[in-house]
Amino acid sequence: MNYEFMNNKKESLIASKSFKFVIEIIGITKLLPKTYEHIVIIKQIIRSATSIGANIEEALASNTRKEFIHSMNVAKKEARETLYWLKLFAEINLQQNIDFSLLMKENQEIITVLTSIVKTSSERAK
Repeated sequence: MNYEFMNNKKESLIASKSFKFVIEIIGITKLLPKTYEHIVIIKQIIRSATSIGANIEEALASNTRKEFIHSMNVAKKEARETLYWLKLFAEINLQQNIDFSLLMKENQEIITVLTSIVKTSSERAK
């Protein structure tokens, strides 16, 4: 994936990181049982995880700093929601021997970077 057109390397890295993350999320959901409860949560986690990258891309295409900050903030909120679903899966899948800790760590890193981007951009907007 080449994001050379982006002017900020940090933003380029977060776009790439969120894309790889959602691919991993989709992969792990394929390993989960297909009970009604799992299917409901699988749909939620895929929705929130894909929304992270979609909102980052929207931010990168924004016309104003205000739009950029708003979209990055939405991406951060979606990342926090995704972390919730991962924690829930980790709790209910104890017998399945699927380790969600690496995904939760990656998710937390995405939240940290997005928080930094929003904070820095907000400070520059003042």
